[in-house]
Amino acid sequence: MEAQSLRPLLPELDRFVGRFDDCFVDRRSREHLPVYVRGQLSDLDRKSVEPIALKAGLAPRTLQEFLSLLSWDEAKMRDRLQHIVAAEHAGPNSIGLIDETSFVKKGTKTPGVQRQWCGHIGKVENCVVTVHLGYARDSFQCLLDGELFLPENWDEDRPRCRDAGIPEDVVYRPKWQIALGQYDRAIANGVRFDWLTFDEGYGDKPEFLAGLSARGQKWVAEVPKDTCGWLNEPRVTTRPRRRGGRGRRPTKPRVVKGSTPARRLDLLLTRHPQLRDQPWTLYRFDEREQGPSVWEAKHVTFWPTACEGVVGEPLHALVARHVLREGELKFFLSNAPAEDSAQTLLWVGLTRHRVERCFQDQKSELGLDHYEGRTYRGLIRHLMLTCVSYLFLMRATERRRGEKPGMDGTTSASGGCSPDHHALVQRTGSPIAPETTGRRDRVPPAPQRAGPQMPRQTHEKTSTCQRHPAETRNAMYSPGPAPTKPLLQQGL
Repeated sequence: MEAQSLRPLLPELDRFVGRFDDCFVDRRSREHLPVYVRGQLSDLDRKSVEPIALKAGLAPRTLQEFLSLLSWDEAKMRDRLQHIVAAEHAGPNSIGLIDETSFVKKGTKTPGVQRQWCGHIGKVENCVVTVHLGYARDSFQCLLDGELFLPENWDEDRPRCRDAGIPEDVVYRPKWQIALGQYDRAIANGVRFDWLTFDEGYGDKPEFLAGLSARGQKWVAEVPKDTCGWLNEPRVTTRPRRRGGRGRRPTKPRVVKGSTPARRLDLLLTRHPQLRDQPWTLYRFDEREQGPSVWEAKHVTFWPTACEGVVGEPLHALVARHVLREGELKFFLSNAPAEDSAQTLLWVGLTRHRVERCFQDQKSELGLDHYEGRTYRGLIRHLMLTCVSYLFLMRATERRRGEKPGMDGTTSASGGCSPDHHALVQRTGSPIAPETTGRRDRVPPAPQRAGPQMPRQTHEKTSTCQRHPAETRNAMYSPGPAPTKPLLQQGL
């Protein structure tokens, strides 16, 4: 952010960071918060401790101590951020986003660093991995939480952990368990998600999906193509496997011997008549930053194989393919009620890119991956401070686009669309008529009405969601506008 762009925001920034004053026990540590946030919002090329401190006229050691030594409550800062989002950015169509990100690091001292899969560069590399919970509603998005993934070999070497300041109660946990804990914290702080979505790294964990369902949370999970199950409910039994068998009678239902075995989703797509013969349904989604995106999807009921071969509860299954990007095929499962449409489920599942945008913004503009310390506390505090800086940035951006934070339940002025306002067209090119189709997942676009009769979540004046014939989909589709300028360069 250029100095002249930041200067008008300084009073607003001071008021915002003042909401976190009670996270600090003394004035010295409290006064470092605006310094760090201003540094992350500045035009520095490198936003690690030393450049931020030098720009503010401080000794670098001062900010190093702020991150790793001074007494203040980063957990309370996280809770306060979540309270702000819950109170001021809540509303319908809120989506929780679970994902992880990684930072390439040299050496062996950074907490959690090891050779592991680094999604940032798409290969195995020496890096640190952190798990995050995000939030998106209309055009607003932010990160609510971030936590280090501690590899098993670190957990087994407790002296190494102590050298890095990793507490004894911080141990190896699968990433899905970390994500479930972040979800529980956000719910305890008043955040509510109409939906939760995540990629196949979490979607292929039955324990994670069962944990969310047990909490009453609706989810749309991208899953691997080799996820197995049935499109027709299999016959199950709890009878002993043989007469006169000893031992306790089975209590979990299992598939009757001789029944059709479970099949992979990708094989069901090409071989089972329910999917193979079902026509593709066309959907167009307009995104402010990505431009129009056109997908085709098929929708069925799916009984997955659960733990120990037990048949799981019936779920929605969606197979979606991008119209122009050949080979881009996605599989989704959802525990949503039967009345939720395929249109809505696809919209939720494809919203996951919003958390990737959060990572991109925080890395390119706020220095999320610029942390150079060697302590666990410093890393966690850096993650949380970056969330605070990003929340301020998103709120300032929203206001300067003429949008409200989203408390009134109306569609944003940028043209963000709710799931019911994306165009839906049959493969044949004729619009779907609700009176003639029996499929519960094919719903018509919302009626276009103006004035006070307009339903919530629509904005006819600015909405970019329109209906298009399928036979002209290549002509009507365009890759979208060039990537927008980074938020810090938009003259906030």
